[in-house]
Amino acid sequence: MAVTIPLPTIQLAPGSKISIPDLSWQKFEAILQDLGENRNTRITYYQGILEIMSPLALHERPHRIIAYIITAILEKQGRNWEDFGSTTLKYPEIAGIEPDTCFYIQNADLVKGCTNLDLSKYPPPDLAIECDVTSKTAINAYQALRVPEVWIYSDRQLQIYIFSEQGYYSTASSPTFPDLPIIEIIPQLIQKAIERGTSQMLKEFKASFSKN
Repeated sequence: MAVTIPLPTIQLAPGSKISIPDLSWQKFEAILQDLGENRNTRITYYQGILEIMSPLALHERPHRIIAYIITAILEKQGRNWEDFGSTTLKYPEIAGIEPDTCFYIQNADLVKGCTNLDLSKYPPPDLAIECDVTSKTAINAYQALRVPEVWIYSDRQLQIYIFSEQGYYSTASSPTFPDLPIIEIIPQLIQKAIERGTSQMLKEFKASFSKN
């Protein structure tokens, strides 16, 4: 006899993940509604496979620090940006994912006033950021959504992936910040923020702009 347990009642330990196969898009949408937005889990869906992950605290902090670094650089460069955080990105019937953080930069002006992100009306975010992602389901979801650039931070290293029709490929430089050694800067600044405090790191980082 099958036992049915409502997903909202399942308590995942930090750092754990469950995978549910053969799930329709309609059931995925219903689960999103049941779980609500006030939760500490991340959801990924791709062609019938649903993954629910409960991140560790160590997972949460780096992506927030990366977001602060990105906005500091963009403000210095005088560029517009919009931070959509972990907004659920959907390609109906195929894929859905909640990035740790995502940004509109090149297309920032196109999402002004947007409070309900519908990717049938807007382009996907220009940059998505993930920490400790090893799931092929997540990469496939980003591929389906055609997110141009994905950063994955893990084990004090940053990897940059660029979208192509053949799949994501790894690169040593970021098209969004072509003049900066991003894969070196980000890990160094994250570690400095953890050791000395995020606000202190940002003060020193911003002060370094005037020296360059």
